[in-house]
Amino acid sequence: HEGIALPSDFFEPSKLCDDVDVLRVHTAKYLEDLNNLSLDKRAARKLGFPLSGALVERELRIAQGTIEGCLKAIENKVAMNIAGGTHHAYTDHGEAFCLLNDQAIAARYLQHHRHADKILIVDLDVHQGNGTAEIFQNDNSVFTFSMHGASNYPFKKETSDLDIALP
Repeated sequence: HEGIALPSDFFEPSKLCDDVDVLRVHTAKYLEDLNNLSLDKRAARKLGFPLSGALVERELRIAQGTIEGCLKAIENKVAMNIAGGTHHAYTDHGEAFCLLNDQAIAARYLQHHRHADKILIVDLDVHQGNGTAEIFQNDNSVFTFSMHGASNYPFKKETSDLDIALP
């Protein structure tokens, strides 16, 4: 409306995220259970959505959108994935509407393809990026920063490299 962005500035992911990119972050067993829709009932309940092929496809599309957004940011200095931010997905499980951790997948993609050595993930959400913190907990090549509500979900917080919990 204001002319800041044109229709040509928007893109859709060109494909679904490849398994090889997902497996740099998530365990093979977890990805297999998602693809086969065979998560146990307790794990499926933690997702918040009914597990379906369409949901898994959605998550793979989100992850690919974040990868492509990162590549566009390298080229154009700024880009974003308006569907991304699935920061509650851990290496071996999902929760709170997050099946795959798109930021972690994109970070590993950038490192693997030598677009970046070190990554900073800035997570400004009312919820702590607990999955992202767990994924990179022992990795000095990715710095995780989460600013979130202190008494909001998740009630058991993981430890990011820097957490700022606001009242």
